[in-house]
Amino acid sequence: MSAELLNVLLHSILPILLIIASVFAIYFKDLLSATIALAAMSLILSLEFYILQAPDVAIAEAGVGACLTTAILIFAIKATYRMEGEK
Repeated sequence: MSAELLNVLLHSILPILLIIASVFAIYFKDLLSATIALAAMSLILSLEFYILQAPDVAIAEAGVGACLTTAILIFAIKATYRMEGEK
């Protein structure tokens, strides 16, 4: 498989995975599951940045978007009362 074909294949698959992770983040009722889907979306986006030859942006997206934002959201979920299961 040539490098150009692999590049085209990755640029076709990663946006589809990004959309799937975004839809999961929207439709999950559990806040923790939605946060994990948001972290997956951020990791996919950082992989796309790396493939586009922007490693500094990819590292910033992975560090801030996936790690720091996810940690803050999980801390906020744990610190607050969860009401999504109540009707």
